[in-house]
Amino acid sequence: MADKPSRGLVLYSDGLARFVNPSHTHLHSLAAQSLCGFLSLPHFPPTENADGRTIGEFLNLVDAYDDFTTLCVNSQDKCKTPSISERFMGVKAALITENKSLKSCGYKVGLSVLQPNELINNNCSLVDSPTTLVATALLNLLGFQEDKVLDTNQFDLVFVHIGAHEEDIDYTKYINSLVGEIISKTKPKSLIGSRLHLSVVLSYGEISNDDESNFTILNKNGSLQSGFASLYPRQSYTMKGSNPRRNIRDYCPMLFTQWQDAVTRKDTVKTLTFQDFMENGGNLTIPADRFVHEVAFKLWKAPKYGA
Repeated sequence: MADKPSRGLVLYSDGLARFVNPSHTHLHSLAAQSLCGFLSLPHFPPTENADGRTIGEFLNLVDAYDDFTTLCVNSQDKCKTPSISERFMGVKAALITENKSLKSCGYKVGLSVLQPNELINNNCSLVDSPTTLVATALLNLLGFQEDKVLDTNQFDLVFVHIGAHEEDIDYTKYINSLVGEIISKTKPKSLIGSRLHLSVVLSYGEISNDDESNFTILNKNGSLQSGFASLYPRQSYTMKGSNPRRNIRDYCPMLFTQWQDAVTRKDTVKTLTFQDFMENGGNLTIPADRFVHEVAFKLWKAPKYGA
């Protein structure tokens, strides 16, 4: 546990998990020094479009999925879920995205929504901006400048959404480069490295029939013999409090890594891949709606979730 509250940066990319390959060395390097695992999602409506899936995933990440219908269908209604600041001891949180639907969603759940071009004062989109400048700007928002940790910071938690809807843009290459720049600026044993809690979250986006068997998080050792099935405890991601969750998708979870120098545990994962996470991930599977609680704990804004 850190002796001071962390400041959180979350890089969330919808639909990119399936495109990570061996050339994305910075993502694999991050996974190799992080705590890795899965975030389970619910089944989204079969008619949901790409923006709907993006919103659904993000609302799970910030534990506001009860407002999914409100935000996707009737944008005039108010959210039932209290704002991020109200739920987590006044945390100052921001969202950076170019997705118009997600911008509206961010405002509704109480996030400060920033335009990507506000980061470095240019007219380029996020993925057209140099990653070295973007990384510096993101760290500045959290009160990290050069090798120093400032006493004052504009935000405690920043979400950056990097979409994958435009096929002619290699978003995976971009987030790989951005991760490399951030890690290079937060070297181990540095002041920033010990205070920055970095999370990378990648989802699978649109799901095909083959995905259900290729990326399943059910018991990897096969079905239990019927005589022992009743002795096998329900996994925590299938429960909410003492009640079983009714809407769980047991395949294509989000892949996530969490890194903070000398604070987060390190597992034996070597690559940012589903199979490596399945076999060696230390976080196993947790519900996606518990993610923000885990991060808020590192920011000293929430009690610990789980063990």
